[in-house]
Order: sequence, then C-alpha cells, then structure tokens
Amino acid sequence: MTVVERVGTQEQRVIDAALRCIARWGIGKTTLDDVAREASCSRATIYRLFPGGKDALLEAVTRTELDRFFTGLARRFDEAADLEELVVAGVVYTARSLAGHDALQFVLAYEPDVILPKVAFRQADRALGMVSEFAAPYLAPYVGDREAPRVAEWVARLVLSYTLAPADGVDVGDEESVRRLVGTFVLPGLVSPAAQ
Repeated sequence: MTVVERVGTQEQRVIDAALRCIARWGIGKTTLDDVAREASCSRATIYRLFPGGKDALLEAVTRTELDRFFTGLARRFDEAADLEELVVAGVVYTARSLAGHDALQFVLAYEPDVILPKVAFRQADRALGMVSEFAAPYLAPYVGDREAPRVAEWVARLVLSYTLAPADGVDVGDEESVRRLVGTFVLPGLVSPAAQ
C-alpha cells in the first residue's frame, strides 16, 4: 500500500493545501494558519493529524510526493518494452514531473538553499540511493543485477544535471531529444559491443 493510499482524506486535504501554499509562498513563509485556511480546517486539526507541527507536515508532504512520483515512474517502467524505452520513459517522466511540480519549482526559484543541499555533493547520496534502489530491479534484466544500481544512479545523475543546469540541444522533458541522447550516448555505454 502506497503512502497516498494510507493517508486519510483529511490528511490528504491538508497535504494538498500545504503544497498549494508552498507553491504560492514557499516553505519559509507558509504557516500552519495558511495551510489550515487553505484546507478549511483548524490549526488544532493540523496538529492532531501531524503531531510535531510544520516539520511533521513537511515530512508527510515529502513522503507523499515521493510516493506519487515513484508510483507514476513505476507505471512508465512497466510499459517499457526494452532498455531504450525504459531509460527514455524514466528520464522524460522524471523531467516532466520535476518541471510540472509547482511547489518544487517555487522553492527552487526562491528558496534554493532548502533543496540544493539535498541534491549536491555528499548529500545527494541519499536521493541517488533512493532512485537506484527503486530503478535497479527494472534495469537488472537488461544490464544485470550487479550493474543495475550503478546504471540507475548514473541516469539519475544525468537527469539531475540537465534539470538543474539545462544545456542547448538537450531537453530532458522532450521525448525525441531524450531518445537522441539515450541512443547516442547512454545505450552505447550500457551495452557491450559483443551484445550489439
């Protein structure tokens, strides 16, 4: 059962309200009063649902959004017929999910110090580890169990790099652009010459 399925209706309403507030004002300026107003409930209700206040609510928002992301990514992976489709689908879905997430985009634009430390240098290991653990079983039939976690991390680093520092000629949100990137640079690095 996913986090989204476990979260009750009232909890989900508060989480969704928090996301809307963060998309409008950011994490630092969003208060529990703002979230309560947006969710049409009392501040006390938020404390009852999320003991620990704003920190607990933000943790629930993060867990819920990660679960939504990985559930959608799993659907894309399940539809892939081969390694190229798997990688293209994963890159495009991830890029579009990040670009279309209003709260995340607001925080990246106006409070980058909240997000960037979590995806840079040694702090990135946790995020990359989470992606590797999730994607490795999907990649293993194509690259082997031993290489799958490394391939997943490598592709995640690629997406992160192109998302945070866009480059001319590569649009990770465009399927044809990603297909060219994957066909030209990624697949040749994953498939041994003897297997081609």
